[in-house]
Amino acid sequence: MSAGGARAARWVVLGGAVGATCDIVYAILYSSWRGMPPERLLQTVATGLLGKSAYDGGWPVAALGLGLHYAIVIVAAALFFAVARRWAWLREEPITAGLAYGVAIYAFMNFVVLPLSAFPYPVRFPLLATATGLLAHMAVGLSIALITRRAHA
Repeated sequence: MSAGGARAARWVVLGGAVGATCDIVYAILYSSWRGMPPERLLQTVATGLLGKSAYDGGWPVAALGLGLHYAIVIVAAALFFAVARRWAWLREEPITAGLAYGVAIYAFMNFVVLPLSAFPYPVRFPLLATATGLLAHMAVGLSIALITRRAHA
């Protein structure tokens, strides 16, 4: 990997890690408020890969869920970073682009990824969860866009 490629990879991982942290902190707080412990939440993330058997795996499967979560958001950051190289608007208007990208991530996860995965529940959209989930994903997109802008400065 070239020096420029390694530098870009570091920015992508940073953007993805910040975005993933924003989202998982929101998810843990919201789920805890609803009575779900963090281990169960992270196992629920892992159900996308393992189905309901994820709930039998304890903290090792919860750690897998956390790793999957970070991997997904890092891929989302890599996609934004790559497109932003070609479309200057994404770098020049990071707030608008980031908020829109967060909405796109939310839609892609809920309308494509979850239905095609082993996630064992129907995808539903109760008002509070949808509103707060959208806001959390907008924070994800915003952090990715702002870090991408900084990387290209």
